[in-house]
Amino acid sequence: MHRIRRGFLTTGVAVIYSVVGFSQSTLPYKDASLSVEERLADLLGRMTLEEKVGQLICPLGWPMYDKVSDDSVRVSDTYREFIDKDHGGMLWATFRADPWTKKTLETGLTPELSAKAYNELQRYAIENSRLGIPVILAEEAPHGHMAIGTTVFPTGIGMASTFSRETMEKTGNVVAEELRAQGAHIGYGPVVDLAREPRWSRVEETLGEDTYLTSEMAAALMQGNSVKNIGFDKGILPTMKHFVAYGNPEGGHNGNQTVVGPRDLKENYFPTFEKGVQNGAMSIMTSYNSIDGVPSTANGEYLTDLLRGEWGFDGFVVSDLESVDGLHFTHHIARNRQEAAEMALTAGVDVDLGAHCYPLLVESVKEDKIDESLIDRAAGNVLRQKFLLGLFDNPYIREEGVEERVSSPAHREAALNAARQSVTLLENKNKILPLRKNIKVAVIGPNADNIYNQLGDYTAPQPDEKIVTVVEGIVEKIGADNVEYVKGCAIRDTSGSEIEAAVKAASEADVAVVVVGGSSARDFKTSYLDTGAAVVDANTVSDMESGEGFDRASLDLLGDQLKLLEAVKATGTPMVVVYIEGRPLDKNWAKENADALLTAWYPGEQGGNAIADVLFGDYNPAGRLPISVPRNVGQLPVYYNKRIPRGHDYVEMSADPLYEFGYGLSYTDFEYSDLKVSKGEDEVKVSFKVTNKGDRDGDEVSQVYFIDPIASTVRPAKQLCEFARTNIPAGKSVTLDFSIPLSTFALYDRKMNKVVEPGEIIIEVGSSSKEIRLSGELAISN
Repeated sequence: MHRIRRGFLTTGVAVIYSVVGFSQSTLPYKDASLSVEERLADLLGRMTLEEKVGQLICPLGWPMYDKVSDDSVRVSDTYREFIDKDHGGMLWATFRADPWTKKTLETGLTPELSAKAYNELQRYAIENSRLGIPVILAEEAPHGHMAIGTTVFPTGIGMASTFSRETMEKTGNVVAEELRAQGAHIGYGPVVDLAREPRWSRVEETLGEDTYLTSEMAAALMQGNSVKNIGFDKGILPTMKHFVAYGNPEGGHNGNQTVVGPRDLKENYFPTFEKGVQNGAMSIMTSYNSIDGVPSTANGEYLTDLLRGEWGFDGFVVSDLESVDGLHFTHHIARNRQEAAEMALTAGVDVDLGAHCYPLLVESVKEDKIDESLIDRAAGNVLRQKFLLGLFDNPYIREEGVEERVSSPAHREAALNAARQSVTLLENKNKILPLRKNIKVAVIGPNADNIYNQLGDYTAPQPDEKIVTVVEGIVEKIGADNVEYVKGCAIRDTSGSEIEAAVKAASEADVAVVVVGGSSARDFKTSYLDTGAAVVDANTVSDMESGEGFDRASLDLLGDQLKLLEAVKATGTPMVVVYIEGRPLDKNWAKENADALLTAWYPGEQGGNAIADVLFGDYNPAGRLPISVPRNVGQLPVYYNKRIPRGHDYVEMSADPLYEFGYGLSYTDFEYSDLKVSKGEDEVKVSFKVTNKGDRDGDEVSQVYFIDPIASTVRPAKQLCEFARTNIPAGKSVTLDFSIPLSTFALYDRKMNKVVEPGEIIIEVGSSSKEIRLSGELAISN
């Protein structure tokens, strides 16, 4: 006997369909001529409670396949149970490979095998579920797809250093193409947390400390990869994370509470997400932290009232991994997992990543603890995307030619371009750089020839031939006969240091290039939590000092790295210091003692070529700091746009950072002139000329800031409101024109109303937040 069930859409409209009278091939939800909402209503009306709950769970994906051989894969018994018993509809990180998953180059999947695995998983789901509902795969993609054989871009903090919307959009194109080629439709990223606590372990994933830069760069990435911008046939569902204020945890501890007021949230933390919703974000991930006693995963005010009610978000909300469980185990606001599930669902979380809690919602409905309409709403939010993506009509992908679309020459070139643009020159004393190519170079340091230390967290194992280290990049420039490499020391471990050998190599060279910094490289000796966060273990000393779970109490170089730098300096050989790092590590000694100093963050697979191009003058550096570099952890927080007044200097040191937001040098000099500022009806127009006064072509990153000198609430010292990265040939000039919406100057007044107040606004133009070249005033009236 067929039952008639009622399906509730997010609009609250009930639609009833009877199963009787339709053959399987003509069921309305299978009819592509009907609208998505008509098909969705029909499908929800046919689903059992258990089937609908199955759409809300997203377990770990890598146990769902068995690799039979290098060219064959099959679904696992775990997957069969997921479909047959759990009625599952979504998987996470199916193609992920790293020490946590225990998937290696040998046991993991190549891109071609990933495509085959996707088709096998999809075929089983469609052929063995009662209603033939397809699965959808979510993959980590913060700086490229986290899978074997894919293109690895610089991590987020490096991408932000490019200050290039065009580069971000191109990166988005590549990520979307590589994910879709292997069967994934959801990409986790961008990370839009504001990095205002450098001790926090996940700074590398972010786009820096500034709201406007983060918003613009994340929007550009999604312009390049979202289904809303490049089509449902090519795009992905980008997942912005982590909602909200996750990047400024108390004490720098990952997942700790964030102490932030409502005005700060509205003016700084919410705008990055709102901009993302406007530019194609189709999924939002909650965060592990709490704000004012309410965990983000249970905050209905943010997840429903704000996200959907005010911003009109029409995608789905997913918890961070096991953050629903955390309502019970971490935050202790729920008595058990079932109660945690009820809290999260009621708040507006559609999908339980980890899938331990939401299966219990079946009992919650049966016990009348929650209304089934909440299940219908959440299931509808997920199923709607499956319809829009065409998964019900064209569920399978082409398996041939996958490797031509993944890590292609064009994609590798895009990674190289991004890495070049991210390299940031901090010091260049006596213009030692660029180096000549007819010299002998000693390449020294723990990050000079370490593949995984330059790739960052959320990176899969990659074949050695895909990755170019600094040593390899320099050898390519000047030949192996002119390069001597000595590691010198590890990042943390001091047991195998070879500083004497490094000193010898430096003494015999014309220049020493010393590559130090940090590492987010996971290895098989590292322990992990269920969430994948690494655990600091006193029994092993890996290089890893950054990456999720590796929070720091200091920002010092660890191990024998400072000893190595001091020893090389003592040889008298000119020394170029390069930091490869995931957070702004201490650079006080290097600033004072190095002849040149650069940071490349984690530059990705082409990092070695990019750094060599900069060192030897084949690329003129123009990276800019998206995060301030502190002098000391005692200064923190030290982000540039703190509210006034400026902190007075400490007894021991200046209150200013060592290097400010937006800072970076070039091999040429730029002059600014002819500032014009005018007010239109609903915008402010800013125009100025930039001239390349040097003898080298180069990019200049021009930055526009505003200062609100008198306001009804305390304002930031200054705020970035526009930027442009522009290539200017030697001796040439360009005129830059910006139209800045008046809403840019809005604030939340004492009654929490968003207003643009009348008064004077100061417009500053320069090459960093401190290096201001031009300034003008503007009167804003009602």
